[in-house]
Amino acid sequence: MPLLHVVNRDGVEQDVQATSGGVLMETLRDMDDGVMAICGGMCSCATCHVYVDEAWVARLPAAMSDETDMLKDLSSYRPNSRLSCQLQLTDALDGLRVAIAPEE
Repeated sequence: MPLLHVVNRDGVEQDVQATSGGVLMETLRDMDDGVMAICGGMCSCATCHVYVDEAWVARLPAAMSDETDMLKDLSSYRPNSRLSCQLQLTDALDGLRVAIAPEE
């Protein structure tokens, strides 16, 4: 069970225990001040947009073209942007640090 470090939209960081085998979006959606995840993980709404800490970007699988296309349409896009619905949680992600992106 990976321990995640999540920075909410107010800049407050909290540690969140996640379940291996799920996706990051599910953990963030269940937080009081987490992501909306309107499409339920179908990579079609970008309401689960997060910024991955620079130290972790290279350790994650590369984004597929549909995720990249969705992200690049956002005004809040950054090179370290990801859709949390596309990030599978494993024990190897213990310590992952992400910040929830602004709502659009």
